[in-house]
Amino acid sequence: MNKYFSLALKNIRRRKLRSWLTLLGIFIGIAAVVSLISLGNGLESAITGQFSSLGVDKLIITNSQTSFSVPGSTSIAKLTEHDVNIIKQVSGTQEVIPRLLRPVKIEYNKIASYTLAASMPQEDKQLKLIYDTLNLDASSGRLLRKDDFGKVVLGSDFAKTTAYDKQLQVGARIKTQAKEFEIIGFMKPASTVQLNIVVLMLEDDMKKLFDVDNEWDMIIVKVDDNYNVDKVAEDIKEKLRKDRHEKEGEEDFSVQTPASLIGSVNTILNIINLIIIGIASVSLIVGGIGIANTMYTSVLERTREIGVMKAVGARNSDVLIIFLFESGLLGLIGGVIGAILGISLSLGISSIANAALGTTLLKVSISWPLLLGAISFSLVVGILSGILPAIQASKLKPVDALRS
Repeated sequence: MNKYFSLALKNIRRRKLRSWLTLLGIFIGIAAVVSLISLGNGLESAITGQFSSLGVDKLIITNSQTSFSVPGSTSIAKLTEHDVNIIKQVSGTQEVIPRLLRPVKIEYNKIASYTLAASMPQEDKQLKLIYDTLNLDASSGRLLRKDDFGKVVLGSDFAKTTAYDKQLQVGARIKTQAKEFEIIGFMKPASTVQLNIVVLMLEDDMKKLFDVDNEWDMIIVKVDDNYNVDKVAEDIKEKLRKDRHEKEGEEDFSVQTPASLIGSVNTILNIINLIIIGIASVSLIVGGIGIANTMYTSVLERTREIGVMKAVGARNSDVLIIFLFESGLLGLIGGVIGAILGISLSLGISSIANAALGTTLLKVSISWPLLLGAISFSLVVGILSGILPAIQASKLKPVDALRS
């Protein structure tokens, strides 16, 4: 086998330019598959991390119309205190925390920008639950307490922004919707992007700021450890449906578990990965055609060489193996180069994206099964592409080959 390998490698090196042109389609396809799937896996991990940070024992109740938009940004029927009381009556609900989440205008040093504001409960137990669930901590100053009226805590991005031509600091006063608030702290960077740009304030302050009374944008429910989360979610749906006189499947609200959110995201990402693989496969097919074309040309160019080999005792199987080794080696080299290029591209793109967003959210992990699978697939493509030219070469008769 060593002699077949060395002879195939020698023949490839002898036709350097043609070999590189042949490899182009292969390693572009493999690089596309490896880089895009690696980035897709990194994105999946980032999104899953954001949803799972909520905790497996938490439920989120929202109006169904706001599932893909910022709560409070559309004119629909809101969740109310009546809904909160109904949810509290459901067995297994340990804590029920209603919250407001609204787009907000921030003004500092006479420069305005827009971000998100979120309300914080005014009970010590609920405040601690939110902080613990979202893993919130202060990088400077401190977090909100139940009596911190007229004060805000800002996400980590505000501590390093230059958008206001003046550094924001603890103790500074900003205008939020034209009302002044004192900054009492900045949060540490979080894995959830929204938390890095959010403005946290107490419920009463936010209600006055947006002139709302009996409405909420979302309700967070902590389920008791002795109860099944999915069962509690179904019970809440049934109670709210009955109260609102709605039929199953026609609800104007949604009850979401972290598991259902993660499942939906994973389904979307899997579809994207399949589309990516399909697009990259086109490049691999083109690369396979290139290898077949190169091998056919090689048979024509080396007809006399094949005749000499057979004249000195080479069997049909020897010629077949030599040409299959060459085509397989082309596929293998293309696969290795493509895998290295794909990993490099994914790492480079993730670094650029993280630098642009000022986060480390998108992390690319090297998947050895993916790399080995891509390289093996490339090898198989090379071998399959060389079968017909190899058979043609092996069937040449020595006399006819030497006359060519």
